Amino acid sequence: MYYITLNNQTIGPMSAEQMMAYNVTNETPVSRDGGEWQPLYTYPELMERYQKSGKSYVANAEVSSKKTLCGIMAILLGGLGVQYFVMGKTAAGLITILLTIVTCGLWEIVTLIQGIMMLCMTESDFKRKYIDSTSTLPLF
Repeated sequence: MYYITLNNQTIGPMSAEQMMAYNVTNETPVSRDGGEWQPLYTYPELMERYQKSGKSYVANAEVSSKKTLCGIMAILLGGLGVQYFVMGKTAAGLITILLTIVTCGLWEIVTLIQGIMMLCMTESDFKRKYIDSTSTLPLF
C-alpha cells in the first residue's frame, strides 16, 4: 500500500490504481507501507502506471512552459507584473505595478530575484507556489 502527499496532506493507504486517480506528478512524494518518502519517479511500478495514464504528462509540459515564460517575464518585465498576468493572477499584477510606482522602480529588484527563483525551482514547486496558491500576491 502507498501513501502520497498532496497540498501538504498525507493521503492513504491506497493501491497504485487508486493513486492515479489523484493529481499526482512524477515529483509527488510517495511512501510505501509507511517507509521513507521518495518522489514517484523512484518507483518503477508506479512510473509505468503514471506514464500509461498520460494525463499528467500534458499538465507537466504546460506547467513547465508556463514556469519558463513566467521566470523570463519576471526577470525582463517584472515591475509591470507580466509574470502574474501570464499566471492569471490579475490582482497580483496590478499590485506589482503599484509597488513598482510607489518604490520608484526598486520593486524590480524583488521581481528579478523572483524570476531567477522561478527558473530554478521544480515544476511541482512552481505549480504549488504560484498556480495552485490562493495567495493574492505569491512571491517566494
